[in-house]
Amino acid sequence: MNNSALYKHISYDKAYRKNRLNAANWVLENPETIKELLQYCFHEDQTLATKATWVLEFVFRKNIKELYPFLNYIFKNLSTAKSDGQLRSLGLFCEMITIAYYKEKEAGILKLLKPNHKKIITECCFDWMITNQKVACQARAMTALQFLGTEYDWIHPELQQIIIQNMSSGSAGYKARGKQTLAYIEKFNEQR
Repeated sequence: MNNSALYKHISYDKAYRKNRLNAANWVLENPETIKELLQYCFHEDQTLATKATWVLEFVFRKNIKELYPFLNYIFKNLSTAKSDGQLRSLGLFCEMITIAYYKEKEAGILKLLKPNHKKIITECCFDWMITNQKVACQARAMTALQFLGTEYDWIHPELQQIIIQNMSSGSAGYKARGKQTLAYIEKFNEQR
């Protein structure tokens, strides 16, 4: 049994927002624990990994820059995430990173996000789009891919095809994000 302070903070019984937020605030007050938190996020114990990833989500929502030193580790392990909770949070991470890079042009991420990171995001997001994932994960993947497609020409046609193919059977959330993504791609293509 792990007795670290971080482990105790993420070993809450109920996944209440308050519990996750308290753990995330503790991590932000103790940033030296981020590496340990990331190790838990990709742990083979899916319950532990999901709880850790939920805490990680609150950390990067409050200050995504805290994760910049760990991009290589995150992207090296991204494809190993399997649970719905992990994928929802990590999908949001991919969405936020691509928005920071392509839309906001945030200086820190412009220096740190490398072509191999973009390749991994692209592969994982397409995998999430074509497998049976929850709509939250797929919606985040759509947005990440729409921005990546502004740099890599082949992405938009593939993404459009997947969205159009799945729109009729998709949930209301899938349809809404799909329409938004298709409109973005259409506008982007008109402006080129």
